[in-house]
Amino acid sequence: MTTIHYIEFEGPTHEIDVEDGWSVMKGAVYNAVPGIDAECGGACTCATCHVRVDEAWADRLPAPDPAERDTLEFAKDVGERSRLACQLKVHPGLHGLVVHLPESQT
Repeated sequence: MTTIHYIEFEGPTHEIDVEDGWSVMKGAVYNAVPGIDAECGGACTCATCHVRVDEAWADRLPAPDPAERDTLEFAKDVGERSRLACQLKVHPGLHGLVVHLPESQT
């Protein structure tokens, strides 16, 4: 298990132990973290699992692939640290990862 910190837009932090091999999105959905809609179920087609990776982690993740970059164009308030949580695979090297949830996914 790897601990991921999900920070709501203007709310609490959810510290969740997520199964290695799952996505950051799946960890949020299975633990009822508000703010991750995940309408496409992790298929990288809807952008409703948009998160902003904390600045301390931005350089520690692989760059988004072209499909993720294209899908992020449909997300609201995208920034330079925006990612789709469905595309971030959990592994022990992500222990302590912090992601910030946007105000809205739509």
